[in-house]
Amino acid sequence: MLNHNLFIHGADGAAEPATAEQILAAARQVLAHRVRRGATLTSPQKVREYLSMRLGHLDYEVFGLILVDSHHRVIEYVELFCGTIDGASVHPREVVKMVLVKQAAACLLVHNHPSQVGEFSHADELITRRLKEVLQGIDVRILDHLLVAGGTVVSMAELGRL
Repeated sequence: MLNHNLFIHGADGAAEPATAEQILAAARQVLAHRVRRGATLTSPQKVREYLSMRLGHLDYEVFGLILVDSHHRVIEYVELFCGTIDGASVHPREVVKMVLVKQAAACLLVHNHPSQVGEFSHADELITRRLKEVLQGIDVRILDHLLVAGGTVVSMAELGRL
């Protein structure tokens, strides 16, 4: 059982116990500041916490990008594709378009598995290779592909598979 030690102010100004959803929304907002425009990606743990909170609870698959400049400062986090419980179609053309529009020098690929299975699928590896090929053609590097499975975040780069 959640202990409501946090309070919010209602419309009348009176303090009321915060709901679990209000607490989670506040936590998401705090973590969003860890991966914000201009922040340097120096802490893999902060990125993991952010992605886990942002995508770990979803019951559908999302594929997104963390776009960074040449000094690895965040330009923007973008969710490009939404899918179903077991997949999302990823279109390389749209990834290239977003990278060019935001003038990113590099990016991190991000997606979740609503099944909470923390292993990259064959399809995940294929799209990573395809995007790597396409983005290399325009001098944009993929720094990592991160998979969010509930509270766990798996790094393709750390596994030596990027």
